[in-house]
Amino acid sequence: MLSIEVLAGVVTTLALIPEVISFSVIAGVDPKVSLIASVVLAISMSILGGRPAMITAAAGAVALVVAPLVKEHGVEYLLPAVVLAGLVQILFGVTGLARLMRFIPRSVMIGFVNALGILIFVAQVPHLLGVPWLVYPLFVVTVLIVLLLPRLTTAVPAPLVAIVVVTAITMVAHLSVPNVSDQGDVSGGLPGITPLLVPLNLETLGIIWPTALSVAFVGLMETLLTAKLVDGITGTRSMKSRESWALGIANILAGFYGGIAGCAMIGQTIVNVKLGRARTRISTFVAGAFLLLLVTALSDVMGQIPMVALAAVMMIVALTTINWHSIAPSTLKRMPLPETIVMLTTVAIVVATGNLAIGVAAGAVLAMVLFARRVAHVVNVERTLSADEESVTYVVTGPLFFGSSNDLVEQFDPAHDPASVVVDLGQAQIWDASTVAVMDSIETAYRANGGTVVFTGLDERSTAFHTKLTGRL
Repeated sequence: MLSIEVLAGVVTTLALIPEVISFSVIAGVDPKVSLIASVVLAISMSILGGRPAMITAAAGAVALVVAPLVKEHGVEYLLPAVVLAGLVQILFGVTGLARLMRFIPRSVMIGFVNALGILIFVAQVPHLLGVPWLVYPLFVVTVLIVLLLPRLTTAVPAPLVAIVVVTAITMVAHLSVPNVSDQGDVSGGLPGITPLLVPLNLETLGIIWPTALSVAFVGLMETLLTAKLVDGITGTRSMKSRESWALGIANILAGFYGGIAGCAMIGQTIVNVKLGRARTRISTFVAGAFLLLLVTALSDVMGQIPMVALAAVMMIVALTTINWHSIAPSTLKRMPLPETIVMLTTVAIVVATGNLAIGVAAGAVLAMVLFARRVAHVVNVERTLSADEESVTYVVTGPLFFGSSNDLVEQFDPAHDPASVVVDLGQAQIWDASTVAVMDSIETAYRANGGTVVFTGLDERSTAFHTKLTGRL
């Protein structure tokens, strides 16, 4: 329904504002820069993006990456860095490299989701510490409305009602509690086109390229992981390549009109999809348009929203984001230990660094290492000596790659075997050059002892691969 999409976009915008402002402080840019960039990102992605209902704005992961550049060289280098990052993201999209995200294991994805919930929750805690006592009754009111209103009606998003009610209470009663305006200046008009203040030469490229690549990869990783998460929630598919090149275009536009890059906002996307029940591009377009309205015409009203109301909503989002089933004792008992280790490692690194991309990358690498270790032990070799002891047959079973084939030589005995040796690979497959090199070394060892080796049973692909490389390594 149109009303559901519109209201979801409105409540998502309210949840977006304080985080965007706080991220601008981390990045070292004016809050209005991040807010306007978020408007451009949200509206652009609502039209171009490959994942409907996903919120894109100036995000914390990108802020952490660009902060050193701004601090060391100045904010004027941000525009060319953002544009270069956008071009890299476009390249990833048009070449199909974004599809590599499908290789991220389920255990890493669960760790990503659980760590996200923890980070969202922890980020709200400071808004409840060292504050006037009036904050706590307002916190309780917000939580009660969000939890109880859906039992009466779902026509209006409960978080939106809670934020409006709590804001009205503070304004009518003239309560002095921390609000959005305390986080940074949100008043003023549109900033206009971002001027290019540095020369486009090799020196500038040398300064910006490390930051640009980091922005591109971190933004892509968080965006595509969030898209995968929303796919699971909504039961629909997203277009990962389109999402990638669209993010690149949106970042270039945001760089020229706003000044900073962004990526998918995971917490706000959960608000939009889970709490707001949005499913279409309308909600994300409304989020961008409503943010523009707040920044330009309603900045005074936006500044009066109590931070406690937004913090309470985001805490509930955090608790609903965590996959509690994945950490239940009954689940952990059934789950293979390596899968649990990968999930917990991903969570630990993300929480320790505050960077989802680093944790996901580390979790994916660990998953690959553990997988290779497990697969390395599934290769089996059986030796059968002929009745006349004139020949011997080795039957090799399992996938052969660098992890499993390196120890294959030790399974053969060139010094004592008969001169005629048959290696049956009918139940094995060759997957890399390391295996071909090992096969060559086995053949060489037998030849040195006066024997001959015949490899049989290879499938068509493995035979072609072996023929292409044997004797050339």
